[in-house]
Amino acid sequence: MKYLVKFFVVTFLLIVSTHVLADQKVVVLDMKHVLNKSKAGKAAQQYLKKKFNDDAKKFTNMQKDLKKDEKELLDAKSSLSKEDYKKKSDLLRKKVIKFQKDRRDSLDKTGELRTKAKETLLKELTPILDNYISENKISIVLDKKNMIGGLKEFDITNIIVEKLNKELPSLSIK
Repeated sequence: MKYLVKFFVVTFLLIVSTHVLADQKVVVLDMKHVLNKSKAGKAAQQYLKKKFNDDAKKFTNMQKDLKKDEKELLDAKSSLSKEDYKKKSDLLRKKVIKFQKDRRDSLDKTGELRTKAKETLLKELTPILDNYISENKISIVLDKKNMIGGLKEFDITNIIVEKLNKELPSLSIK
């Protein structure tokens, strides 16, 4: 009798929990697509890419100049006194150190801008997503990268991108 009661209790709980889970609405959102394909996200990426390329070009030119200076110093080594050579090599070393510091700072600044842009975009996306979830009575939103498969009809990525484009047509990062 004791086992029969346990069996009925467990069966009842399984039936109730299955019914509750059946009413859940689960959708999928590709966050990477939202961040990269929205108008604001594209504009931010283009700006950051242009900044990175401009900085890379500037630092490549500076590196060429430093190599040229180094070659000139090595060529003139025999004609310079030890003191002059030491002064010029110390000056060149300081230029190289400054170059490395500037390049590192530039990369750090670009990384900070990228992080700031992503945070701003996510901050603007959150209320849009929350509103969509409450309007459509969605229980769970999964990121597409964490999903193995599913029907395309449960993918809300394009809808969210459209809403984000209306709400946030551009993103100011500087």
